[in-house]
Amino acid sequence: MDSFPLEGLRVLDLTQMLAGPLAGTRLGDLGADVIKIENPDGGEFNRSHGFQDVTFLGEMTTFLAVNRNKKSLPINLKHPQGVELLKKLVKSSDILVHNFRPGVLERLGLGYEDLRAVNPQLIYCAISGYGRVGRLANRPGQDLILQGYSGSMFAVGAEGDPPRPGALWAADAMSGYQAVIGILAALHARSKSRQGSLIEVDMYGVVLDAQLQELVTFLNTGKKPTRSLSPSAHASIPGPYGVYRTQDGWMTLAMSPLPALGKLLDNDWLQSLTDYNDGHVWRDQIFAEIENAFVGQPTAYWVEKADEFGVWAGPVYDYDDLISESHLIDSGLITSQPGANGEVKTVGVPLKINGSRPKIRIGAPSLGADTVKILKSLGLSDEEIRDLIAHGVTRESH
Repeated sequence: MDSFPLEGLRVLDLTQMLAGPLAGTRLGDLGADVIKIENPDGGEFNRSHGFQDVTFLGEMTTFLAVNRNKKSLPINLKHPQGVELLKKLVKSSDILVHNFRPGVLERLGLGYEDLRAVNPQLIYCAISGYGRVGRLANRPGQDLILQGYSGSMFAVGAEGDPPRPGALWAADAMSGYQAVIGILAALHARSKSRQGSLIEVDMYGVVLDAQLQELVTFLNTGKKPTRSLSPSAHASIPGPYGVYRTQDGWMTLAMSPLPALGKLLDNDWLQSLTDYNDGHVWRDQIFAEIENAFVGQPTAYWVEKADEFGVWAGPVYDYDDLISESHLIDSGLITSQPGANGEVKTVGVPLKINGSRPKIRIGAPSLGADTVKILKSLGLSDEEIRDLIAHGVTRESH
């Protein structure tokens, strides 16, 4: 794709960790000019903290993962000149995204009302853990802690199990995507009103929204997910919904007609369960009946047989299996991004526009890689830039 839908828009990305940087990356993937604003002293959190502190080409892999298609401009926002420099950038920007705790930027004079006075057309997106009001407003907005508050940890596993957290990225990734949805909606509104908007996304609300089916059921009927005696993939879905051991690994069984599963396993009792609700009524017995039914053959055998009998099933991959999957290869979802020290393999943009995925134009930037270029575009002289660097307001990479 040679043109990008958001080309010509400038985004100031003041985020760190995962939810915010992912939102900035997606805007960059769609063509926006994203300037990553970070602390001159070491940069954002993910530059120095990552999965087991794994680095590649001199950067944490976690930073490389969610900061492509961005430029880097370090600004010390605790310095008065830093605040003024950001405001100067705001004048020529369309969108600002941050995930500071509520009140932090307001105390620095960089809240929505402050920056709206500088640029009335600015779309200001604040991502937080729990929103600005309420008892939890200043609690840590970290994925696992949010999952604990959300009630979601009792939706999987077996009766008597401890709470089961979901994947590390769940709350963060969904929040990043919700932020992008809000920003795109605000851009559409601005095209008619010529005015910016304040977009607020709280991860707490996002995790609740992801449980719409469970919570609508509970709020209206009082019915909570109830775990089965054997581990299941979701407490509200009837048997045999779950993961099962095979001769050489694991397989999944989703919502499938029980008679079809009975034919697959040559099991008369399962064939007699002809009503969908039978899976709820006999859930524990179903799990007990088939818990070890698949250990005699490899996963590939069972998946092929399941297809024959109309049973929804699939393999359980680890990452080695995943990257060997022909569908993944054919889809083009594993690609690479350029970097200062070489190419980095990454996951491509998971959407297509007019048949093509947006290209990754630039990789994750080194800290201060674009300082001079960006500041010159604001009309600052070489002497002014040197002065800002000398006073610790910003820095450039070497």
